[in-house]
Amino acid sequence: MKRSPYSPVRSLVAALVAMTMVAGCNTLSRLSEVGDGPKLSEIRNPVAQPGYRPVSLPMPAPERALENPNSLWRTGARAFFKDIRAKEVGDILTVKLDLDDNANWDNKTERDRDDREQADATALLGLEANFDRWLPDAVDPTNLADFGNRHETMGEGSIERSETLNLTFAAVVIQILPNGHLVIMGRQEVRVNNELRELMVGGVVRPEDIESDNTVSHEKIAEMRVAYGGRGTLSDLQAPRWGTQVWDILFPF
Repeated sequence: MKRSPYSPVRSLVAALVAMTMVAGCNTLSRLSEVGDGPKLSEIRNPVAQPGYRPVSLPMPAPERALENPNSLWRTGARAFFKDIRAKEVGDILTVKLDLDDNANWDNKTERDRDDREQADATALLGLEANFDRWLPDAVDPTNLADFGNRHETMGEGSIERSETLNLTFAAVVIQILPNGHLVIMGRQEVRVNNELRELMVGGVVRPEDIESDNTVSHEKIAEMRVAYGGRGTLSDLQAPRWGTQVWDILFPF
């Protein structure tokens, strides 16, 4: 079946229409917030969200708890007294996030390569005597081929980054792994005037790393994911228009 030459054009048009529809939805959403600012989202069960997937990590073999009815010690307990630290699904713990990252990268690469290859055929099983019959008269058997190639590359890059984030917020235990580790997820939204700030954090915590005051610091959260951003008047002013973004993606030069 012969492919139509207009298939790429149709695909491009379909992509542009889809992007325009998405941008139109965003535009309508922004227009509905004029004079009001961005609206806070509803409190929802994170496990019930469409994109939620349970965490799966390598686990040790499960250990069978031994019955000991005549002892005050309960298997799995961390103390004789009541423990207020989060340990069950739905429990809340406080996450202390104190990020202060600095990175400086300065890379420079230079490459220079010069290749040359020369071939002659002054003795080739006697066939060299017949070269003038097969090849043009200007052919010189002592210099049949001469190839040259030269490559030169120079690259230089520099990155300087500094990030500081200091927050304290609450997270909920949404899953308990077979080895007892807790999967947590926290989300906060703060609206000031017409700017909405959103914070989302997820990860895996060992119960032993939770302090006695039911807090855990960010460096003790495995597989931590942090998303901190916002939307509103200031964010709109700092972001390029959707048409500019589409042009930057599609423009090949």
